[in-house]
Amino acid sequence: MKVHDLKPAPGATKERRRVGRGIGGKGGKTAGRGTKGQGARGSVKPGFEGGQMPLSRRVPKLKGFRNPFRVEYVVVNLDTLQEFDGDVVSPDTLRANGLVHKHGLVKVLGRGELTRALRVSAHGFSKSAQDAITAAGGTVEVLPPPFNNGRPAASGNALSNR
Repeated sequence: MKVHDLKPAPGATKERRRVGRGIGGKGGKTAGRGTKGQGARGSVKPGFEGGQMPLSRRVPKLKGFRNPFRVEYVVVNLDTLQEFDGDVVSPDTLRANGLVHKHGLVKVLGRGELTRALRVSAHGFSKSAQDAITAAGGTVEVLPPPFNNGRPAASGNALSNR
């Protein structure tokens, strides 16, 4: 048996009744639509809800949401710190060497390996980065955010909007 031999079992399918083809059988005259009224005519628009405000007009047309209190970080990974010249790493030294963008809070992430001791200060650290730096004999210092440990100003965080 091949795919082209497949067909439904006898009696499993029925052809649809073609109504509105004269008075010679079932489905003549009003063709099962009753007499007059909205349902008898082809005048109901798609989405019409009987005069109720349609769903397409009830749903608000907003284009997404932007959290005004989101804190953005510029990230630097361990493999970048491994190639960094010097033993003291801070946001200012990273910016001076062009390793991070000039605006924003700095966060250290744990991609790569660190084999030398560094004194790293940044605004945030991933757990794996913190463990790798201390395992290599270095120290970690978490800098406070510029908005005094509360939430940032509603316009976004202070360093990213300069």
